[in-house]
Amino acid sequence: MHTESFLEKTNLSEGIKGKTFVVQGFGSVGYWASKFFQRDGGKIVGIVEHNSAIYNPKGFDVDDVKQYLTKNGSLDNYPQARQINTVDPQSFLEKECDILIPAAIEKSINMFNADNLKCKVVVEGANGPTTFQGEEILLKKGVVVVPDMLINGGGVTVSYFEWLKNLQHVAPGRLNRKYHLKKNLRILETLGYVIPDSSPLQSDLDGANEIEIVYSGLEEIMTNAVKEHWNYAIENNLNFRDACFGRSIKKLH
Repeated sequence: MHTESFLEKTNLSEGIKGKTFVVQGFGSVGYWASKFFQRDGGKIVGIVEHNSAIYNPKGFDVDDVKQYLTKNGSLDNYPQARQINTVDPQSFLEKECDILIPAAIEKSINMFNADNLKCKVVVEGANGPTTFQGEEILLKKGVVVVPDMLINGGGVTVSYFEWLKNLQHVAPGRLNRKYHLKKNLRILETLGYVIPDSSPLQSDLDGANEIEIVYSGLEEIMTNAVKEHWNYAIENNLNFRDACFGRSIKKLH
């Protein structure tokens, strides 16, 4: 992957740590994306819901916000917020951040607000959150738009895993988990270590469970897809969305 070219285009350093995020929509996509970004050291500085929005440059505790939203149905009066907007919540899309994640509403980034955005990257978690006119404005500003057809394909990918599981009638890892356990034990025995059956270390030596296999497969497929399409964009002087369209059409040809 042309990592340097992406970082040069976005003027960002490598990695999630220290990056700031504004997330629109705090449902399945927005909440879990925020949770993983926070886990890796990112700061969720803005959260936009349909009836309220909050902002704090120091970042929010994702689970605390989720609990408050679930309990109250709104982010109004959230105690950790520096700024709150219940009149025009969508205006908080324009708050300064490194990465903006529209994960709720179609056409939320458009010709009327695109020029006001203060992000370096737009990552489309929703379906069609950026209009054609809005993206044209963002591209002229030098903002990289990571298109929905690529970046939110994880759900469909996991559905594919589920389809395979149903066809085979066997959960991932069921057939080879014990094999990996015995293999790890043989390696340790070769090195002179003996692990009793009662030892808590047995669980650490066991093969991957189903969720670990799903995460591993998802990471493999999604990271490769992003690399391939970004490389195609660079090599053919295309924006990210056009590269995804172009490469997909070539695959069908």
